[in-house]
Amino acid sequence: MKPRILCVVGPTASGKSGLAIALAVRLGGEIISCDSMQIYRAMDIGTAKATEAERAAVPHHLLDLVTPDVPFSAADFVTAAQAAIADITARGRLPILCGGTGLYLDSLLRPTAYAAPPPDPALRAALAADLAAEGAEAMHARLAALDPAAAEAIHPNNTKRVLRAIEICLSAGTTKSALDAASVVGECPYDACVIGLRWPREQLNARIDERVDAMLAEGLVEETARLLEAGYLAPGTTAGQAIGYKEIVPYLRGEEPLAVSAERLKIATHRYAKRQMTWFGAKDYVEWIDCAGRKFEEIVNIAAECYTGRAECGII
Repeated sequence: MKPRILCVVGPTASGKSGLAIALAVRLGGEIISCDSMQIYRAMDIGTAKATEAERAAVPHHLLDLVTPDVPFSAADFVTAAQAAIADITARGRLPILCGGTGLYLDSLLRPTAYAAPPPDPALRAALAADLAAEGAEAMHARLAALDPAAAEAIHPNNTKRVLRAIEICLSAGTTKSALDAASVVGECPYDACVIGLRWPREQLNARIDERVDAMLAEGLVEETARLLEAGYLAPGTTAGQAIGYKEIVPYLRGEEPLAVSAERLKIATHRYAKRQMTWFGAKDYVEWIDCAGRKFEEIVNIAAECYTGRAECGII
């Protein structure tokens, strides 16, 4: 039999972490972070990482794995998540994946035979230097000339993916789009119940705005300053592209008032949440819970019933 896992997904500020913790307490589970930024140390407030009290209440895995200057891919996540799932399952506990990085979860649930070339450190360094010299838009235009389909799918500001797509084009003798089309999706290795949290756009944006204000009160500016001083927010780095930090940097450099940076952070997070909903909304394995008008305990009950089979649930 396939190992059973429970997954809690949805956009940022939708209440995933609180639900995952409540389900872990009720169902005897442990939480595996499915967030591409929470794997980095020293990035706590801006990534809404679980607090020490939350980690004491329920074991959390895949937090603080590497420093922000270490590359970490979806493939790295799959390897780490598989090990965590095996460990939790072996101890008779329920693995509960929680996070909003759709690519990470999809890579775990839908293993793909993908013949992309391995990273080329020299080429990657050269492309990073070009990015620093020419800017994100120029590199995106270069990708568009090499692989128009990939450029259409990747936002210019997602420089990590832009550079990787260019690297594939230059080193593989084909395009990323062609490799994607030729990839084969294998059978899911888990019996997975995937629960998504959904809010009306206006309510979600209000929750995001409240979260940003709370992060600022908790010390987001100071955390960003420490990361900037340590050199972790350089252009082209993963941490440097993280929403929650790059919007604060102009304030730290004296380029704009904090209120302007905070507003830009809120708008950027609204847009990110919209992209998350677009991603998860296209996945047929997600069973959605509409949160508007429901108390938290009701949402927990619905999710628990979904997992235990007393209600319809998207089972892969």
